[in-house]
Amino acid sequence: QKGSSPVAPVHIVNEESADKTNLGFIHAFVAAISVIIVSELGDKTFFIAAIMAMRYNRLTVLAGAMLALGLMTCLSVLFGYATTVIPRVYTYYVSTALFAIFGIRMLREGLKMSPDEGQEELEEVQAEIKKKDEELQRTKLLNGPGDVESGPGTTVPQKKWLHFISPIFVQAFTLTFLAEWGDRSQLTTIVLAAREDPYGVAVGGTVGHCLCTGLAVIGGRMIAQKISVRTVTIIGGVVFLAFAFSALFISPDSGF
Repeated sequence: QKGSSPVAPVHIVNEESADKTNLGFIHAFVAAISVIIVSELGDKTFFIAAIMAMRYNRLTVLAGAMLALGLMTCLSVLFGYATTVIPRVYTYYVSTALFAIFGIRMLREGLKMSPDEGQEELEEVQAEIKKKDEELQRTKLLNGPGDVESGPGTTVPQKKWLHFISPIFVQAFTLTFLAEWGDRSQLTTIVLAAREDPYGVAVGGTVGHCLCTGLAVIGGRMIAQKISVRTVTIIGGVVFLAFAFSALFISPDSGF
């Protein structure tokens, strides 16, 4: 009996730590997916995917945009996880303060917005894509004749390369990556990764981006025009404030 008594507590501790890890992952996943959805719907990256999908192959646009967003999510999670070298109690309350600031700012922005606020950003993105299209056409005109004269040895690899990575894929990737850099959703992903399970944040953030980008690619202009950026921004402000208030009831040591 004496030999068997130390085994039971170890088993209980292992079960408790496993449950804690699972809860940490689920909490991080739900937090990330909800924050990304309220940040990205009606955002610049949403409009880029919506407008490009109306002009070009939807799968190519989706692939380029998702690669950019997936890469950005992973980078943001790494930035956030790097801050875990600082004692958790500090990062927890700093991240809580940032959520409160983001929430108040989003509420203020949302309340000041006019109901058709998204149209201005939609037009801005349209102009940006049109400019990129013109640059692409100029490049094609300049490089077109040269490709034929350069001989069969160089044209075959070029065509295979362009088949694999088309200019539209590169355009979707570049525009989305640049639009996302320093964006609210990138900053919130960093903040979340500093206080939540990083794997949960990475998966939840990627799924959130997939849902928003997929919706933009499938719905295109119709969704872009009908979506109320004002309503989404106000809801986003409430969600961010809810995360800030949750810190009053959750200990910094809980989670992962």
